[in-house]
Amino acid sequence: MGAQTLTIMLLGALIGAGVLLVVYGMSEQEEAPVRAPSKSLRSRIEGRSRRLLYAVVAGLAILLLTSWPVLAVAVGLLVWFGPQLFGGVASEKRAMSRLEGLAAWTESLRDTIAGAVGLEQAIPATAYAASPSIQPALIRLTDRLRVRTNLSTALQGFADDIDDPSADLIVAALILNARLRGPGLRDVLSSLARSARAELDMRRRIAASRSSTRRSVQIVMAVTVLFVLALSIFNRSYVEPYSSPIGQVVLVLVIMLFGAGFFWMRRLSEFQMPERFLLAKQETR
Repeated sequence: MGAQTLTIMLLGALIGAGVLLVVYGMSEQEEAPVRAPSKSLRSRIEGRSRRLLYAVVAGLAILLLTSWPVLAVAVGLLVWFGPQLFGGVASEKRAMSRLEGLAAWTESLRDTIAGAVGLEQAIPATAYAASPSIQPALIRLTDRLRVRTNLSTALQGFADDIDDPSADLIVAALILNARLRGPGLRDVLSSLARSARAELDMRRRIAASRSSTRRSVQIVMAVTVLFVLALSIFNRSYVEPYSSPIGQVVLVLVIMLFGAGFFWMRRLSEFQMPERFLLAKQETR
């Protein structure tokens, strides 16, 4: 096997590895299940280290293929920021799953209270049958109640664990009932459950309408990146002016313009969550 054949095989392997790393960096990565804080921190560090390794390998592969340091750095940054540019789907699904779990738990809490059970007893009774998306937060709420934490304080901690504006509405109603001990909690919970279901339906319609925009953004980005890489590798004469130092400076400006456009298109497909109103700082005033 000659040296030329080995060189061609090596270049082919590098091209394949670079493309695979770019695609992997662009793909949406699902988050790990809820764990203890130390494990969660360790998993985030490991994930970032692994993504940094992919970015460095992709950049080195592009540098060997094109001899353009600017393009190598740009590809490495693309792999590193891939989840931010192409992400959003998994987070939206988690938010909708959490909202659906809140609606189902509110209905279960309402039905449990209907059996002449107090709120302190109804919450632990419904915690372990709740949706997995909110069950860890409910179990922590149950643990707080078990150690005789004030119900309002425990509910505030539950709202902070969920960290969702829809949960603030439900928790605010429960806190008011815990303080005032007034009637009508079942009717309030029924209204809140209907409101959560309506919001869930609205979010699903918005997500469906934005899926086409998100897909268009991904297609534009992928075609642009692959076209630039193909020109720089297979048609060097066409892009030869970029090989000079001045050409590399011009390439930096071009890549910056493309990057700004990518981030702008990414923002078009984002779902802006409303701000929470039930915060711990407000509770301590």
